Amino acid sequence: MTAPSEPRVSGLEIRSIDYVPLDERHGKLWHLGPLWFMSNAQIATLAVGLISITEGGNLLWSLIAIVAGTLIGTFFMAFHSAQGPQLGLPQMIQSRPQFGYVGALLVWLFAYVQYAGFNVFNTVLAGEALHTTLHGSVKLWVVVVTAIALVVALVGYDIIHRAERVLTYTFLVVFGIFTVGVLVNLHYPAGSFDLGGFKWTPFLAQFGVVAGYQISWAIYVSDYSRYLPPYVTVRKTFYWTYFGSALGGIWLMALGTLLAAWAGEDFDTIRSINAAGDEVFDGFGAVVLLFAALGLVSVTALNMYGGSLTLISAIDSFKRVRPTLTVRLLTLGLTAALSLVGALAATSNFLANFNNFLLLVLYLFIPWTAVNLMDYYVVRRGHYAIAEIFNPHGIYGRWGWHGIIAYLVGFAVMIPFFSVGTLYVGPAAEALGGADISLFIGLPVSALLYWLLTRSIDVDAEERLARAEAEELEQAAHEHREP
Repeated sequence: MTAPSEPRVSGLEIRSIDYVPLDERHGKLWHLGPLWFMSNAQIATLAVGLISITEGGNLLWSLIAIVAGTLIGTFFMAFHSAQGPQLGLPQMIQSRPQFGYVGALLVWLFAYVQYAGFNVFNTVLAGEALHTTLHGSVKLWVVVVTAIALVVALVGYDIIHRAERVLTYTFLVVFGIFTVGVLVNLHYPAGSFDLGGFKWTPFLAQFGVVAGYQISWAIYVSDYSRYLPPYVTVRKTFYWTYFGSALGGIWLMALGTLLAAWAGEDFDTIRSINAAGDEVFDGFGAVVLLFAALGLVSVTALNMYGGSLTLISAIDSFKRVRPTLTVRLLTLGLTAALSLVGALAATSNFLANFNNFLLLVLYLFIPWTAVNLMDYYVVRRGHYAIAEIFNPHGIYGRWGWHGIIAYLVGFAVMIPFFSVGTLYVGPAAEALGGADISLFIGLPVSALLYWLLTRSIDVDAEERLARAEAEELEQAAHEHREP
């Protein structure tokens, strides 16, 4: 494998939204497994596993909903991962062929809100974990966590991969012991494992949130596979991403359900983890929380990294940006500052309703993932003129009405099926007893409509242009290195 050719300055990653040339491709395919395992295997994911229990479902059917939702939602997310090595581009910039040079701002805005929103939740949770174990104020620890995550995100791609591998090995030991303790030492309410305790509404609510949560990772995945060489296969890229993310998600969401069933109305993420850990042996709860804080630092860095790429993409839609180290630093700093302000201003009421906010954000990416995957795997079959993605007057146009229309229609037909706690229950969801099946509506409608609208695209002409521009693309990528 060819070694990187001066892709860094002082150890810092300098590339952002620009194409990664072939001689800078590096890394091992299996590294995707621990990266996506650890990205999901952190205690913020616990909250995703609480929905069914809090809405009156029993433990067994909650676990079944978690497994089913994860297996289906991760399917879409993992297919996005395979785009990275083939295109050498981060995920969200790949939206331009579907939505247009300017039109892609529609989804980039939603993506940026998600990055910032998750980091508010992650840093507050990490702050509370460190306050419980090391004392000091929660706000002080929020600042510390944000600063460390910013440094990790600035160094970039390689250190993020390396950190997630180390954390994965440690997680298997610490949370392996913790999980066995939860299963053996905790007592659950009567009827927790009764197959006859099935209820549609909490089951579908849990299934939908889990599947949507897994789909929400779709906006990240190519960011962390784009440096891999293009000869890695789509199938293997899919497998390493799929099983890593699915195993991490199922593990932590299932833990959330088990802890919620055990603690009942007294459930609180930090307090319940601490108490359950101490059931294994005195002081083990603090060990679990300290390690959990490290996991939250790593996923906060992931969100900052992705937020920076998204922000650069958005700025580039208005004014061409040379993607330098300075630009990365500025956009990372802004992304960190926004989430820090939100975390420091967060109230207990905000955090109590954060699941509803996340669910609303997750809805926004269901039609996007349908459009993007349909375009990549069916319409254009992975063939893109990459140089044209950065050309405001190129073949993909400023406004990709095919993608925009398919997205908006797909989202619109989902609305009657939304069921967002006390915020909104659509008429169709109300007729179904509060059950949310919007995922099954938005995905096929957006995908099929996009396919119908793009029947006139001359894919062969685009492929010929891509081949003609290939050498020029490689040369341009080298010229964009910051001296």
